[in-house]
Amino acid sequence: MKQLFFIRHGETDNNKASIIQGRSLDASINELGRLQAKAICDALEPFNIQKIVASGLRRTHETVQPLAEQRKLKIEKYPELDEIDFGIMEGKVFTEIQEQVMEVHEQWKGGNVDFAPEKGESPLQTFTRANSKVVEVLESSKEEYIVFMIHGRLTRILLSEWLGYGLHNMHKIEHQNGAINRLTWKAGKFEAVELNKTDHLVELVG
Repeated sequence: MKQLFFIRHGETDNNKASIIQGRSLDASINELGRLQAKAICDALEPFNIQKIVASGLRRTHETVQPLAEQRKLKIEKYPELDEIDFGIMEGKVFTEIQEQVMEVHEQWKGGNVDFAPEKGESPLQTFTRANSKVVEVLESSKEEYIVFMIHGRLTRILLSEWLGYGLHNMHKIEHQNGAINRLTWKAGKFEAVELNKTDHLVELVG
């Protein structure tokens, strides 16, 4: 049985300003994000982390770097684990396109998980690429304790399917920057141990 940690990257200035990042904005984490990265590293201290996997975007690399340095592990980077592509909405402030964003969310919530924002990806497309890479990594890895440093919407997409909620219920998956989700994987099945763990972040202020 593999012990898995799916973690959302630390805060970026885009997160702080409610700017939609998606896949095309390759932002660095900010000061709070660096504190969150250290807190994540500390929270994982009890576990024998043997492998670190991240998306192709720098905000995940920078967040998991303290852990990689502490455990003397390389960061395996895969663009298949990038955030969903929000298309033309990326780079825009949420409040300025709230109606457009809510239309997309209502489509997904209503079960149309093939729906994609203009020039973007659908949840189903995103799940297909990311799930395939996660399973490939798990099936080819001898390591038992593995960290996956990924993204917020991607976390919702993956966990909603793996835990049986369905993609249309991904809005029920709670997440925030620096939150840890602990799962097990055995015989091709994911099970939740602890979701949206944030107690390591409570003393941090933005």
